[in-house]
Formats: sequence, structure tokens, C-alpha cells
Amino acid sequence: MRPRTVPSLGLVLAFALNAGIAVAGPDDPELEIGKKGPAFELLGVDGQKHALSEYLSKNKVTAVVFTCNTCPYSQAYEPVLLEIAQKYTKQPVAFVLINPNDVEAKPGDSYEAMVERAKEKKYPFAYLHDATQAVATAYGAQRTPHVFLLDANGVCTYRGRIDDSVKREEVKTHDFTDAVDAMLAGKEITTASTKAFGCTIKWRKAS
Repeated sequence: MRPRTVPSLGLVLAFALNAGIAVAGPDDPELEIGKKGPAFELLGVDGQKHALSEYLSKNKVTAVVFTCNTCPYSQAYEPVLLEIAQKYTKQPVAFVLINPNDVEAKPGDSYEAMVERAKEKKYPFAYLHDATQAVATAYGAQRTPHVFLLDANGVCTYRGRIDDSVKREEVKTHDFTDAVDAMLAGKEITTASTKAFGCTIKWRKAS
């Protein structure tokens, strides 16, 4: 098990990203509400590197969503995310999807497979590859999908699920979009933290 006494989250993330070392694990705590989301720069399906800062500088809301190609929950929520992105097309809301799954455990989550899926589904948002799993670790992501909403200063205002049921006919609370609407209106988010559900992230096995 990885020691829990680390110098700082920022130093660990920077080291992992520069050295290409996975520091990920299922026991890392979720990013706290009111704390800044750790910066990152990851390769997108467009072949370009994308940094968190480029989204924060242009938007009131940045949705960082950990998801993947292969999880049935991610697949079920894919059209929902597409609809939500369409809803906010003309508003200052950015969607950044990140795939953290270990490729050895899930070959269907390889970068090449991500490129194919994004093209097939005509993703209107960024889809980034967390190859070292360092970003998922930094945010304390646990499931796919797992949402973290950041304000223009990068502060986490909401974390958790998209809504309360993967079955569309049973959805009663739209936690994700309710939080986005509150942020855009400058109002307090009623429910800032919910429990994400879905497939567990497939962490790289320790060598």
C-alpha cells in the first residue's frame, strides 16, 4: 500500500506527470468542496495537449468528468452528457472528459480507442487521456463517471454523480445540471456533494 504521508498533492502530481509514474489508487480522498482542482495537462483525442487553465480562463464553469469507453455506466451516461453539453452550448460552460483507466486492464480504453469513439459519437467536448492516472489520483476520482465542477478560479463547487439513476425513466434529481445552473446564476448550490456510482476506475497494478 502506498504511504499516506506525501509532501503535497501538487508535488506528487507534478512528479508523476513529469516522470510518467502512476501514483494512483482507490484510497485517495476526493477533492474537497472549496479546494482548487489540481492543474493538469493531458493529451486529447485531437492530438493536442490540453491544460486545465485554458478552460478556466474562458468559462464560469468547468466540468471535469472522469469517464471511459468501456464502462456500461459511462456508455449509458454518454448520450446524457452529449445532451447536457448541447444545453450549455451558448453558455460559459466547458466540458473536459478524462479517461483514467489502465489500458492493460482495459484495452478498449486505449488512446487509439478513445480517438475512434470520440469521432464515432461526434464528441463536442475535450476527451483527454490520463495515461499515468496521476490526475485521477489528484482529484480522488473513484468511479466512471465521476464529476467535479470548478468555478472560474478553479475551486471545486460540486462533486459526485450526474444524476440519481442510470435509468432515465427513474431520474428524480438532476444534481449535475442543478449545480451548473446555480453557478451560472450566482446562487448557492443546494447539494454540493453526492456519491458517484458506476464502474470502479481500473487502477494500474503495483509492480
